Amino acid sequence: YFATMAFFCLYLPYLTSFAHIAYRLIFLLKHTVAYYMNPGLSLTAVLPFSDINECTTVTDACKGGMRCINHFGGYFCLPQNAQIIVSNGDDEPTVAPLVEEQPPLAPAPALPVQRVIQSSFQSQGTMQCAAGHRHGVDEAASRRRVCQQVGGTVPGAMSRETVPPCLADVNECEGSNPCQHQCYNIMGSYICQCEQGYELASNQASCQDIDECAFSSYMCQWQCVNQPGGYVCTCPEGYQLQGNRMCQDIDECETGNNCREDEMCWNYFGGFRCYPRNPCHEPYVKTGEGRCSCQSLTICRGLPPSIVYKYMSISSERSVPADIFQIQATSVYPNMHNTFRVKSGNEGGEFILRRSSNVSAMLVMTKPLTGPREHVVDLEMVTHNNVLNYRSSSLLRLTIIVGPYAF
Repeated sequence: YFATMAFFCLYLPYLTSFAHIAYRLIFLLKHTVAYYMNPGLSLTAVLPFSDINECTTVTDACKGGMRCINHFGGYFCLPQNAQIIVSNGDDEPTVAPLVEEQPPLAPAPALPVQRVIQSSFQSQGTMQCAAGHRHGVDEAASRRRVCQQVGGTVPGAMSRETVPPCLADVNECEGSNPCQHQCYNIMGSYICQCEQGYELASNQASCQDIDECAFSSYMCQWQCVNQPGGYVCTCPEGYQLQGNRMCQDIDECETGNNCREDEMCWNYFGGFRCYPRNPCHEPYVKTGEGRCSCQSLTICRGLPPSIVYKYMSISSERSVPADIFQIQATSVYPNMHNTFRVKSGNEGGEFILRRSSNVSAMLVMTKPLTGPREHVVDLEMVTHNNVLNYRSSSLLRLTIIVGPYAF
């Protein structure tokens, strides 16, 4: 079938070994391929063959949601809204609708053909890619079988696509980052992600700070302070931050205080106080640590023979009822009976003294106390023996320091 040494490149691999290709494929018809010779040569062969529909034979020919369109000798991928403009150079161009099985497009015979791919929103002769894509070639496009002229140019002949398909994804994250924080490229688009402590704004690109302190009043034990990208917890004076959110009391009596030599330091929740080392007042004298005794029965008639000074601290708004202090007799005598009562300092009815045994009782707080505040409560133990007609009493003066906070 061949009259010259020149031949053309078909799509079949076993024909590509022929050299001196001098012909250019002008157009393809449904069942016949016509070849036009260089000037001075004659047509020597007309070979019948059928077009291959790559859109059905090639797996995943088009990617990224593109539409596969078959044509004689190949296929191309277009966006869903693209149109095909077919023109032979003289007639008015016609618009071929996009369908799944588009018949192969063929020009009128005897005229050079140029296929123009155009989107519905771009002027004839160009192709506008969808957002996130650009003209390029990917794996599907690399499977296209294209015959090229090797030995020269056939005057007036064109048979290649004038615009490459929109298959290559555009990496919007390269160069000018459209996101304020992190940009992640995806096929045909991109997504923005904010760093920890931020959230995307309404424009889906900028990042705005999250006010974690507004989520809950329990973010911190005392006070939550919002900061860019996070938050910190702070504690009041007299406390230090323990961990990330809890406040721990500072023992100023251990870390430093301004109490005098004749004073002792007593730490409480949120602060400290200085109390005299010798709390005894006449007619009492100091007989031990925090213990005062009356040395004259005549002078101390009607007074308790001894007073013991004790101190304790509690947090503000402590839940009630609560057992807070235990009183116990230091000396036990046979046939002696002990009774206990709150002698003074309970005008508001905040406490009761519950007898636990013959020698001990428990001070119970029945109402929550709000600080900072100091309560001085006198707890009395009366010892008596009806047989011996004996009665004696001792007093425990309890100073309760209520802290300013509930921790």
